[in-house]
This record gives sequence, structure tokens and C-alpha cells, in this order.
Amino acid sequence: MAKRKRIFPCGHKGYGKACHRCTQELVAQQHYVEELAEKQTKKQRREASFARDVIDLRGLPDHVVTKARAIIAALGENKNYRDFGGKRLRHNRLIVSIPVTRNYRMLCEDCGTFLIPQKVLSHEDYNVCKPGS
Repeated sequence: MAKRKRIFPCGHKGYGKACHRCTQELVAQQHYVEELAEKQTKKQRREASFARDVIDLRGLPDHVVTKARAIIAALGENKNYRDFGGKRLRHNRLIVSIPVTRNYRMLCEDCGTFLIPQKVLSHEDYNVCKPGS
């Protein structure tokens, strides 16, 4: 006895009791909605994390934000800026430049016993913004 294709209520043809094509499309649609919701909550968590930062780190790449937060936390624990390769600027000895990555620098203000982070700049912006150069 030969199997016969049937026409499902959705209009598709196939074997079996249910349309597998429609089932796959439904599962794919649900997966897409779940991914979209997950992506949105991840974005909201990321935005909320910026509210807790001492300085504005928005607009920077993720790896730079992570490294900058680690440096800020270490400076809060009274670690020396030289441990991170930081240097005082020649024209203003109260400003300390700490390399965050190869292309980003953190400027901090020296207040005697501790450093106050001011901003994180790309290396290009850092070279343009340095007064006296």
C-alpha cells in the first residue's frame, strides 16, 4: 500500500498528522522572539551598569569599558598608577595618564593621597586634547 500525501489546513502538502513545515516556522519564530527579548534585557543591564560608573564610559568598546572599570576599582583600593604604566604629564604634573589599552588612555587628577578618574579617551583624542603640546 502506497503512502499518500495529504493537504493540511495551512495549504501545505505532506505526510503525517501535522504540518512539519508550519511547526518548524513556529519554533523559529518563538526562538527569534526569545533572542530579541534576551538581547533587549542584556542591553538594559549594560545601560544600567553605566549609571554606577564614576566617569562616563558610554560609547567605548566593551573590552575598554571592562579594563577601565578594573583600573578604577584598583585605584579605589589605593594601588599605584605606575602599576598600570601610568605617567604624569610634563606640562601639568597633577594629571596622570594611564594606558587602558593600546588605543585608549585614562586621565586622572592627582589629589595628594588618591587619584580621581576624569575621562577615558581614544589615543587620537588624547593627543589632540593635551594642553601645551
